[in-house]
Amino acid sequence: MKIYIRVLPFIIAPLLLIADSNATQRITVKQLFNVKKSKIIKIKSSKSKKYYGYTKVDESSIYDISPRYSGYTEKLYADNLYSIVKKGDTLATVYSPEVLQAKEDYLNSINFNNSRSSAAMKQSAKLKLELLGIPSKEIYDIRKSGKSSQYTDIISPISGWVFEKRVNNGSSFKRGERAFQIVNLDTIWVEAKIYQEDIGLISKWNSFEIRSKGADRSYKAKKLLFYPALDPKDATATLRLEVANSDGKLTIGSYTTITISDSSKERLVIPRKATIRKDGKWYAFLATEFQGEYDPIEIEVKPLDREYYEVTKGLSEGEEVVDNALFMMDSDTQINGLY
Repeated sequence: MKIYIRVLPFIIAPLLLIADSNATQRITVKQLFNVKKSKIIKIKSSKSKKYYGYTKVDESSIYDISPRYSGYTEKLYADNLYSIVKKGDTLATVYSPEVLQAKEDYLNSINFNNSRSSAAMKQSAKLKLELLGIPSKEIYDIRKSGKSSQYTDIISPISGWVFEKRVNNGSSFKRGERAFQIVNLDTIWVEAKIYQEDIGLISKWNSFEIRSKGADRSYKAKKLLFYPALDPKDATATLRLEVANSDGKLTIGSYTTITISDSSKERLVIPRKATIRKDGKWYAFLATEFQGEYDPIEIEVKPLDREYYEVTKGLSEGEEVVDNALFMMDSDTQINGLY
């Protein structure tokens, strides 16, 4: 014996639910009009999750310039904060009695060596200038010209931005005090906040894409390390990423979106709209061998992207399901607990 259950009038297309009198038999939904169907397929894709963070200076790209002698600033060239300098540029010309004395000692050792061979004395005087941080060109000019200048130059050892300047024209400085800080921003760090439950997952993933409102493109990033302590305020871990910033469009302190993905592989998928959730379970309507009849079948899925779920149980590749599960929903079947 078969039981026919009437579909409520607001359903777009009339449905018939067909059930055997034996309660152990499956429930079949009969669609009198044609419906659109989708095949269960495998696609090559990767899972991804989105997090947020901010950019900061790569600490390995910071260079503090602290003269190894005391002196006075005669001419300041890097006179503005956040100006760009190149490696080898003169930041300031200074006068230092200590450096001048060392230059004179080197010159005297050269002259003495010319009359009486004393290579060790000359080498010792040269080494003292090198240890004071005197540019090699100045040391060469002393030997070449036979004269020593009373002034010396402070040279930038790297290309970058002047993040700090503590001297002015005419100001004095002391040995060991930082006069300039140069920061290279060709590579920067991004610190991403990762939920505690995702730490094990993210540590296995290897694709990181960075986006910032200040830049018109995305950037690939390299994973450096997880910080060993959680932030107790929100129970998040900090993931440090390294990003190439050769175009200079990522600014320090900017808010970023980080998309983290795993390796691409084949996955069995079903369109999101082909599934429906009821009582904590997922269902799809599987096409049967009879035209227009569909079995509501329980399945297990995991989110994949905006279009698909990954099927982990209940369906096989090549099977057909109703493309829009909501189209097959029927109030009578829910009320009677048929699925």
